[in-house]
Amino acid sequence: MRKPLIILLSGDFLLACLSLALGILVRFGTLTGSEASEIGGWQLAFFAAVLLFSGFFVELYSASSDYRKTELTVRVFIGLCLAFLILSASYYIFPSLLIGRGVLLSALVIFGIGQIVWHSASPMLNVVPGFAQKVVILGNGALGKQIEDLIPRERNNFVFAGYIKAAAEGPMGPDKNVVGTMDNIFETVSRIKPNKIIVSLAERRGVLPVKEILKCKLSGIEVIDALNFYERLTGKLLVENINPSWFIFSSGFRVTRFMCFYKRVLDVALSLTGIILASPLMPLIALAVRLDSPGPVFFKQERVGKGEQAFTLIKFRTMRNDAEKNGAVWACKNDPRVTRVGHILRKTRLDEIPQLFNVLRGDMSFVGPRPERPEFVETLKEKIPYYSKRHFVKPGVTGWAQVRYPYGASVEDSLEKLRYDLYYIKNFSVFLDILIIFETIKVVLFGRGAR
Repeated sequence: MRKPLIILLSGDFLLACLSLALGILVRFGTLTGSEASEIGGWQLAFFAAVLLFSGFFVELYSASSDYRKTELTVRVFIGLCLAFLILSASYYIFPSLLIGRGVLLSALVIFGIGQIVWHSASPMLNVVPGFAQKVVILGNGALGKQIEDLIPRERNNFVFAGYIKAAAEGPMGPDKNVVGTMDNIFETVSRIKPNKIIVSLAERRGVLPVKEILKCKLSGIEVIDALNFYERLTGKLLVENINPSWFIFSSGFRVTRFMCFYKRVLDVALSLTGIILASPLMPLIALAVRLDSPGPVFFKQERVGKGEQAFTLIKFRTMRNDAEKNGAVWACKNDPRVTRVGHILRKTRLDEIPQLFNVLRGDMSFVGPRPERPEFVETLKEKIPYYSKRHFVKPGVTGWAQVRYPYGASVEDSLEKLRYDLYYIKNFSVFLDILIIFETIKVVLFGRGAR
């Protein structure tokens, strides 16, 4: 998680604690009375945790959450309503967590007002000395320009301070934003005083000024590769600039036996839970599909799984039975082949319920790259570098690419989703899986990305 988001979360946590204290003060007129003293650490921690979860659910902490005041206010209000419902239900089930209706309402109102002010003012932290981190880019070629363009688009506390020009790269325009050259790197950084140097040289062999960069490193300036910086900011990999040695020497891409064991246990638990919860719905969905259009209830199709082994994917049918009479094609927006019931199933993701049986059988995982068709895989392997690397893990019902990028229907979309898939494989962890599952709940509820 990037530093500004940690600060935003920390601010909201402190704000939740302060709001509860002020709520107690408003309700009882004191923080030390007998009624006030009954509210302890567990109630406070639970109150704060629910508020942070609600903020996450309404996307107040997402990378693209640069909202205007009106939208911010609406999201904060929805988050407070969600928090109120969760807290009310929890207090009914666990009375020991109860903090009282008067205190709760006062604390929520105070927190809502404070959260709007805090989130509106937080971008101004970037102008505070010591908070905003200056970034100098070594190399002013295409990769360097891409990094420069990326910095203001992502939520971060980085400020672009200029390029150190590399003769071999060629200038981006008339030496725009160049603050120094490769001959005087240490002198330049001593003058600019950046926090980081981003190395974005397309070719480093015989060009990289190792001694100068080492002097910068030993003087306390962080030196980071452009590809790693891109990954840190975006949550994806810059596939087209990666070479095989980067895969070999970079951290990550390591799956232990314990990880595989936990993953399988989680898959079985989630798929069984999902099947049990969905069992009352499945006959109704099957009947709706059958009545809406002629053809089978289930749609079965060959997909490519782990190790590029084919398996049969099962879904509820959402298209006409003759949808691919002319061959395999990607689904498109407002696809005329989708039936009326199919449109609803796709929008709500209910068509994917039968995939839980694929997970239970071991063909798929609950979280992983989206399984693709063999016809498309062969084409994409020819056109996209490292595409086959996504098949080192099981495909998933949901995944990092599915929650971060809309439905892909072209080679360009597949390249963008591959960036996210490889990021997931590189950074595979329990925490990331749980994060993806929570993000999936939001995607389903808000109906994003379906076709």
